[in-house]
Amino acid sequence: MSAQHIYTSAPLGSLIRYSNGKPRPPARFRRKLRAWEHENGVGRLVERYPGYVSASFNSPPHFMLHLGDYGSQGTIVLTVRRAYGLDSSLHFEIVETPRAGSVRILTSVDGRDELRHLASNLAAAESWMQVNRYSNMRTEIVSDPDPVILPPTTRRAA
Repeated sequence: MSAQHIYTSAPLGSLIRYSNGKPRPPARFRRKLRAWEHENGVGRLVERYPGYVSASFNSPPHFMLHLGDYGSQGTIVLTVRRAYGLDSSLHFEIVETPRAGSVRILTSVDGRDELRHLASNLAAAESWMQVNRYSNMRTEIVSDPDPVILPPTTRRAA
């Protein structure tokens, strides 16, 4: 699938596999393996950005994948997220969509939703929300089928 297809048809919280189509190099080739791992992996779809157009700046539409959290003893020190433009040459595939009944914890900025956490049920979501504080936080129960809601296009006058 193309990046455009992921942007328009994958619901927030979906696991997305991305690949450059090349085979994995042997472990003894460390640099080649690191480069391959940069272009091949799995992430969770956490945000769609519709793009921004103004007289002096143009940001194309893209989506954001959450690749992982790093830290120790329950404290997250680093969150790794990567943005992919709709013109990306990588191949994308929806590995898993959120199951019906699970709960998305979202925040909204400028009409765009950002997934903060995907909980298995409402009790787990409320527990997570007590520990993790974000402004404008809300929950959304995943329905069956799960509709894809695209963010509004952002355009500014010159």
